[in-house]
Amino acid sequence: MKSDVLKSGLRALYYSGAHHVLAPFFQGIGMIFMLHQVSRARPSPFAANRGLMVTPEFLDLVLNEVKTAGIDIVSLDEAAERIRARGAARRFACFTLDDGYRDNLQQAYPVFTKHRAPFAIYVPSDYPDGKGDLWWFALEKAILTRDAVEIEAPGGVEHIEAKSDTEKQHAFNRVYRHLRSMDEENARKSVSRMCAAAGVDTEHLCRELVMTWDEIRELNSDPLVTIGAHTESHYALAKLPEHRAREEMRRGADRLAEETGEWPVHLSYPYGDSNSAGPREFRIAGELGFKTGVTTRKGVIFSEHADHLLALPRVSLNGEYQSKVFTRVFMSGAPFALSNGFRKVDAA
Repeated sequence: MKSDVLKSGLRALYYSGAHHVLAPFFQGIGMIFMLHQVSRARPSPFAANRGLMVTPEFLDLVLNEVKTAGIDIVSLDEAAERIRARGAARRFACFTLDDGYRDNLQQAYPVFTKHRAPFAIYVPSDYPDGKGDLWWFALEKAILTRDAVEIEAPGGVEHIEAKSDTEKQHAFNRVYRHLRSMDEENARKSVSRMCAAAGVDTEHLCRELVMTWDEIRELNSDPLVTIGAHTESHYALAKLPEHRAREEMRRGADRLAEETGEWPVHLSYPYGDSNSAGPREFRIAGELGFKTGVTTRKGVIFSEHADHLLALPRVSLNGEYQSKVFTRVFMSGAPFALSNGFRKVDAA
């Protein structure tokens, strides 16, 4: 229902022409697009993580839209320079992909190569090491096999029916919200117990979905590609004590340097919302030597972000919004101006 309401609002902005009227004021100097998986695989009726996947055809459409709009597609290094210049050059767009999924190499890379478009992939170092805990995919698989799930809620054990696809989606949403409210260690233990009961092999899931170091090095050899840091174990950093948050960032970057020969200067904060990364994490990232840090806070880039390079917003290319209409509205910056209360920078 929430998605349908948002889509209706975006269509209203587009077909009324309001996005054109607002664009000169709120399109900013550039944008950083966020993706995860790029695949032609058809999601099943119950595919709780479908929002994380777009098709190669949609990625191709977005790249064409950006180029047609006269927007330069640049690397993260170039974006940082343009932001520091506070909009002296033309509008720019960066393309970033989180987590290092194998389809980034197999299906996204050919599209970017076709357009000669630079892009970045943020890799949590545990993932290519085969130790990654992709608990959101594991949770989806566990619920797929069950007719009901239980969670330890504050008021006691909560029993949630999960027979139909609709019930499974509701169960996933309820469990996901519950897990995100917990501390990281206990949340992962909770999913691990569900997966063990459902016979889901989480280690196999990681090896199946994520690139190996050899595949990452293959991509890294292309000047179009930037390999960025995404911590070591993909924890919500703001939930960790400061020393652990620092170690997560440092160890992830150090491991990437061991395997690629380059210490990554660009960072993506896991989950990236205000409850997962905030001023403390932005400060630590700067102290460790990162040049840029991207969040999942929604928005385009303004000249004011020159003072907040470690707290950059992104524009999500979401599997639920694979449409030229939505892409054009996002590029105008209008929906983010409205949702952010017309604030240009959200770094608190």
